Amino acid sequence: MKLRKKKGDLRSRPNGFTILEMMIVMLVVAVLLMITLPNVQSKNTLIRKTGCQAMLDVIDSQILLFEIEHDRKPVDLNELLHEGYLKEAQMVCPDGTTPVIENGQAVSR
Repeated sequence: MKLRKKKGDLRSRPNGFTILEMMIVMLVVAVLLMITLPNVQSKNTLIRKTGCQAMLDVIDSQILLFEIEHDRKPVDLNELLHEGYLKEAQMVCPDGTTPVIENGQAVSR
């Protein structure tokens, strides 16, 4: 003898997620985001500082190349820019500081 399921029976519905299951999943995702976001933001600051140091190294190498080709050091970064040693995007560090030439070396301010 077979038992017939009623039309309104909850078990006769197609399988799917209940609201409670969805809320638990959302809670887990929120906790994971709360754990990872501070780490991502601190790494972003470190990347910007490292990017600025790399930019200063590039400018230092271009200063040396300018000195080899012209037998003198450049006066400022604009001279390197106009002579084609630097691009406009290299005039600002990724962390927002501006590189300048002091005593023949690039430093950021």
